[in-house]
Amino acid sequence: MDRLLKSISYIFHPLVMPLFGVVYYFSISPRYFPEEIIQAKLVALFILTIILPLLLYLILKLIGIVNTVNLETTKERIYPLLLNSVVVIIVLKKILTPSQSPELYFFFVGILISNIACLLLAVMKFKASIHMIAITGVFMFFIALSIHFSINLNDTLIFMAVSTGAVATSRLHLKAHSYIELIIGTFIGVIPQLILVTYWL
Repeated sequence: MDRLLKSISYIFHPLVMPLFGVVYYFSISPRYFPEEIIQAKLVALFILTIILPLLLYLILKLIGIVNTVNLETTKERIYPLLLNSVVVIIVLKKILTPSQSPELYFFFVGILISNIACLLLAVMKFKASIHMIAITGVFMFFIALSIHFSINLNDTLIFMAVSTGAVATSRLHLKAHSYIELIIGTFIGVIPQLILVTYWL
């Protein structure tokens, strides 16, 4: 059981969720994007949102700022969250534009806001669930896409609802978070996406 719940935490790891949202967007969007543009953006986002954070984590671990990839203490979270905010700003400045794909642009603005909120809470010694922030933010984005494009995404939304429950269960069972940390994480993930929907819906 523990192995299954750990696997769920790794499958829906916060690092992969933004790229998952982007891949899904390109797969269901009725907008036309040249294939080379899609490939270039996906490669750039893979490097910036997955490879670069992993390299930064290894550097932070090497110099003793973090101990584990789970960032178990609020002190360990500060520098990774700060660096991740910088990475998201680079994505917004160099990879995504509000004119070409407003949905993705504001999706990442929401990610940035959630990241900064989580960082501020870490500074105040509160450990909101980053897993819940990530998965609920993407879940809200998919709901908005369904409404925006008038596409029936019920299967995907059911999958995301079940996955969100599974992630919450895994974090509780593994004693990684308390109920309040999961609830706060959910709010931090959903509210920025919900507010920013008004700019592109």
